[in-house]
Amino acid sequence: MTENESVFEFSVGNDVTDERYSLAIERVTEISDEHIENKEFDDYFHTVRDFILMIDETYKWSENGGKDADTLKELQDRNKKLYSDILPENYDRSYGNPAYACGKLGDEFGKILSALYFELRSMITNAFELQKYEILIRVEMFLEVYGAFLQASEEGKLPEYESIRQIMYWFYSDYAEEEKMLRFAQMVDPEDDYFRNIIMNSDLSDIRYLYKFGEYVTDNEIKTAEHLMKMSEEEITKIADTFTEGYRIGFAVTGKDISIKSTASVIYILGFERIIRKAVANFEKIGLKSGIFRSVMSTFYTAGSARRAGCHGAIPNKQFDYDHKDDDGLFLDAALVNRRLEAVRAAGEKYKKEAKLYGGPAVLDGFGDVPFSPEQKKEAVHLNDEQSKLLSDFKIRASLIQNEYIIGKERSFTIISFPVPNIGDRYEEIFDETVRINTLDYNLYQNIQKKIIDALDEAKYVTVRGMGDNHTDIKVMLHEIKDKEKETNFENCVADVNIPVGEVFTSPVLAGTSGILHVTGVYLKGLYFKDLEIKFKDGCIEDYNCSNFIIEEDNKKYIKENIMYNHDTLPIGEFAIGTNTTAYMFARKFGIADKLEILIAEKTGPHFAVGDTCYSYEEDNDTFNFDGKKIIAKENEISAKRKTDPDKAYFSCHTDITIPYDELGEIKAVREDGTGVTIIENGRFVLPGTEELNKPLDE
Repeated sequence: MTENESVFEFSVGNDVTDERYSLAIERVTEISDEHIENKEFDDYFHTVRDFILMIDETYKWSENGGKDADTLKELQDRNKKLYSDILPENYDRSYGNPAYACGKLGDEFGKILSALYFELRSMITNAFELQKYEILIRVEMFLEVYGAFLQASEEGKLPEYESIRQIMYWFYSDYAEEEKMLRFAQMVDPEDDYFRNIIMNSDLSDIRYLYKFGEYVTDNEIKTAEHLMKMSEEEITKIADTFTEGYRIGFAVTGKDISIKSTASVIYILGFERIIRKAVANFEKIGLKSGIFRSVMSTFYTAGSARRAGCHGAIPNKQFDYDHKDDDGLFLDAALVNRRLEAVRAAGEKYKKEAKLYGGPAVLDGFGDVPFSPEQKKEAVHLNDEQSKLLSDFKIRASLIQNEYIIGKERSFTIISFPVPNIGDRYEEIFDETVRINTLDYNLYQNIQKKIIDALDEAKYVTVRGMGDNHTDIKVMLHEIKDKEKETNFENCVADVNIPVGEVFTSPVLAGTSGILHVTGVYLKGLYFKDLEIKFKDGCIEDYNCSNFIIEEDNKKYIKENIMYNHDTLPIGEFAIGTNTTAYMFARKFGIADKLEILIAEKTGPHFAVGDTCYSYEEDNDTFNFDGKKIIAKENEISAKRKTDPDKAYFSCHTDITIPYDELGEIKAVREDGTGVTIIENGRFVLPGTEELNKPLDE
């Protein structure tokens, strides 16, 4: 193995891997003739046996060129068969559903065997990518668990639960380093890239290419690809150029040298391949090779979140993902956390050179899927308080280690978003309008936003109040500006790293920042929150609630897991005023406000982000607005600890919560002497020089 090879780069001809794989599949096949005395457990193991044999058959099919040879109907049938078991219409009879598994197998074994099946289902994409070793280690774990049940059955009993837990615990411990190596390599060393090879070498006018990825494919992905097929090369180029130019400008405006970078990650959702192909070519022109890694739904990677991190197709069942986001709770302890931290360090050391050359991610996201409000299941695994603390600490410490190799102050990113066909019958019209929003004249916004910033820079603090059913009432403290000719608190954000245009933002002073943030309804990272209310004291969350569930404890747990990421509190990392009234009216015109991606939604009113600031890990970089003023508000009292107590400076999360204009009563900048200037009143911009922003509201 050479220095740059991943530990997972076993060739098909590797004798040891091939032999172990053959023996494992042979043993799985033998299960057909064996039975466990307990019929419920017997059914579970025979069901999972059938799935594993389907994975093996898919591996051989992929190895023998089936992805290129099969008809569209054959590809669709295979795709449906691989994902059928967990689709919503079948989920109430699936062992992937912890409620069903617990009903059949009892609470303890139901939880852990459902978690085992969740892990095994990650093998679908391994079969497509011919990752034999990845399949092998999971099948061997299954066989060890099955063997324990079979042996106990011969003695007329079930195995001890702890013995099964230990088998899976050591699987996640033993392979922690290899899995992290694989993931890190996919990000920073994209030599042989599965997604990129398909995108760059397939006939994108033949819809069969979508089925080569191994992801679940629905009409949504097909219609997206078909819509892009109808677009001219000029239209595709315009979108791709906006995307990649935003990435390049992100380096330029922050004074970072893109010329020292040689790789970038491209993350997107299936269907947008024509744009991504052009984007990959654009990046090549500026010396960047694109790595396109997929999201892997495995307990190695979920870490308390149901959100997919990486490229993916349709999500077969969001409830399935949500049900298993905390499967770590079966195993997580201090020793496993330390093992994972060692793995992060080992991966960084192995790919130190490549990490230094990594420029950061370019993300093309989609919006418009049917909004999802999860069911809270008592049968799903839940982290206890100690594990929640362990997981939060792990994420912080892991991010600090990774920042030693992928240095935050030297990298950048960009994000852009487009609708998908699930958004409704007017999809093509909405898509075209989104293109217009994503390519608005930034000069217009830049100059108007300067007027807003000039007013804000006169203030000691800002007050934000809701109206109607919104009872937001919060005071936001600002940093002291010592030289108003050369310094500013707010960044004038146009279309670079964060597309589309339209916001000014800052990192507030925490001391004195207090009050209530409330929204009547909001979707955050794919999850719906009804009547979300967060109370702040000195810039940190003091209390919180929503009305999604009947039981208050469930509401608080929902917020703590999915907004606070199991931290006991989080600071306000960002306060911003969105100025994109065009995007706001676009959402109302098409009735899609509840489906907007946060990139667009955050531009349609003021927003607060809880967690890290926008400048995490690059607070000491000098950043300037177009007028030459230096942005001084890049840290708060917590992130300022980065030099003395870095474990307490960051949280590894940042969640934006937007108040829409129609719920906004007032934003006022208040000076030291108590006088003030109103920027927005009753949902309209009233600051002189900002009248242009009201025109879309009047149309």
